Formats: sequence, structure tokens, C-alpha cells
Amino acid sequence: MFPMIHPYFSMTILRWFEAHGRVLPWRQTHDPYAIWLSEIILQQTRIEQGRPYWERFMQRWPSVEKLAAASEDDVLREWQGLGYYSRARNLHKAARQIVELGRFPDTFETIKRLKGVGDYTAAAVGSIAFDLPVAVVDGNVYRVLARHFGISTPINSTEGKKEFAALAQALLPPDKASAYNQGMMDFGAMQCTPAADCAGCPLQESCVAYRENRVGELPVKLRTVKVSERRLVYVYIRCAGFTAIRRRTAGDIWQGLWEPANVSAFPELELLLGKARLVRKDVKHVLTHRIIYADFYLLETDERPLLPSDYIWIREEEMDSYGIPRLIQLFLESL
Repeated sequence: MFPMIHPYFSMTILRWFEAHGRVLPWRQTHDPYAIWLSEIILQQTRIEQGRPYWERFMQRWPSVEKLAAASEDDVLREWQGLGYYSRARNLHKAARQIVELGRFPDTFETIKRLKGVGDYTAAAVGSIAFDLPVAVVDGNVYRVLARHFGISTPINSTEGKKEFAALAQALLPPDKASAYNQGMMDFGAMQCTPAADCAGCPLQESCVAYRENRVGELPVKLRTVKVSERRLVYVYIRCAGFTAIRRRTAGDIWQGLWEPANVSAFPELELLLGKARLVRKDVKHVLTHRIIYADFYLLETDERPLLPSDYIWIREEEMDSYGIPRLIQLFLESL
């Protein structure tokens, strides 16, 4: 089904990884908890940004049992700034699944049953922690395979996902799954990057995209996501050292995180704007499928205004104890 170049390709990746692979703290252990934690943090996050979070999580909760015993608020607070907060909530729920199970699951299927874990994460954790012969397929792997084998099938199509998964598995050396999977991740992140410099690439001679001058065209991805825009208006209330916040509810962005008075959610709060001072306007915040524009106001008052019942009053210095979206954090820092 696939070209006979596989052994050469796989051995080249292994040799490259041995010489150039990144030295990362979660690669210095076979502890499945530490490896799983790194994979969850690094979903949609660059290593240089995610590494300090991994280190803080491991210091505060060095075992899955300690993470499971933490409150969701504490986990969300520690996650603050990473975005995609559903990852943090799923991480916490999965920790409790593991504790209830009595051990860390050690097969591809049982790892995949953990909340927030899909094929890629299950393969990564399984191969690195337990030497399971399961290939990883992520953005880096798609790019390397599409270019080297000249595959034009869209990577986000049903056909493409099946084709690339089968090819990745066919290439995997069963007795070197951990090193090979990590090698593919690093090769795509460091050598075969989106703006690849093919000079010096050890796979240059056998690369179809290089030979046919198609490196910039591959991989192919169908455009399916429409980016929408949204406007939010916030009022930070300062009253005798206290401020009012509410927890965002399910079914919207930033579920479970806290925010100041949100005029966008409660139109009756527009009355506050007449007494408040505009601090920042049209602050742009980009999410995966949405662009948010936010206006921020500051209301300093001696009397607590009447607010909807889901708001609570806390001392301003206690704000650090609550998980808040990065957008709100930036606003508070400007105050």
C-alpha cells in the first residue's frame, strides 16, 4: 500500500532525533502522570510557553492523587493565561477518573477514555510511558508525511485522517515507538517547519515535495472554520476595597472562570456606564474561532450598586485567588 522507502525514512528520523531531539523535563521520566500532564498542557500551546506551567503543576501537585484532590478553582487559577480552559477542567476530571480507577491506565483504549484525551494524546502517553506501538499523528506529523510522500489529500478530511493515520502506523518501528514518535514531533517542529528551510534536511533526497517544488503547498487543509467577532463591555467596580465578580456559566467561552460586571450579559448594568470612567476601548483578543473586542470601564463608588444575584463581593486583594480569563487579567494589570 505504501512505498518501500519506510525503513530508510524511519531510521533517518530515529538518527536525527538522537542527535537533535529536544531535552525536556517530561522526557526524563517514565511517570505517566508527568507525561500526560505535559501533553495536555502542550495542546494548542508552544513548549516555551507551556513548560513553566508544567513545572508549576508538578511542584504544586506532584502526583495525580494530589491533583485530583485539588479544587477546580485552584486548577483553573494555576492554568490562567494558557487559554482553552476546557483543557484544565478536563485535566481535573481525568485525574479523578484515574484515582477512581486505582492506577494510571496503560493501554491505548483505556488512556483514550480519560476526559479530554483523543487519539493523539493517548498514542503519545501510551508510547512514551508504556512503550505501546501506536503512532502519533498531530500537525507536525501531518506536515512531515504530506511533504515527504507528496500527499495532497486534505489533512482535515475523513479520507485524509484515515490515510495519514495508516501511513504513520506503517512507518512506526514497534520496538522504538517512544523515540520515533518523539522524533517525528521534533522533526516537524524544528526541521520540517511551516516555513521550512530544506537545506541540510536529512530527508531532502527522498522528499517528494522538495523534488517537485511543492514544499509550500503541502500539507493541504480544507477551509471550514468561520471566524466570528464579538464585543464585550466590562465595568470593574471599586467600592471601599471590595469589587464584584461572577462565575461564567456553561455553554460559553471561559466556562467556570470569573469576571467583573459584564454589561454584555446583563443589559440592565448599562446604568453603571454613566458613572464609570472608560479605561480601555476596543481591546482585541483573538481566540481560535472568534475575535473579541472589549471595552473596560472603572467605577469608583462609596455605595454598592444593585447587581444580579450571581455576583459576589470580594476584597480586591483576593482577586488573585480566583481564576480569570487572560483578557480580564490584562485589564486588571492596566489598573
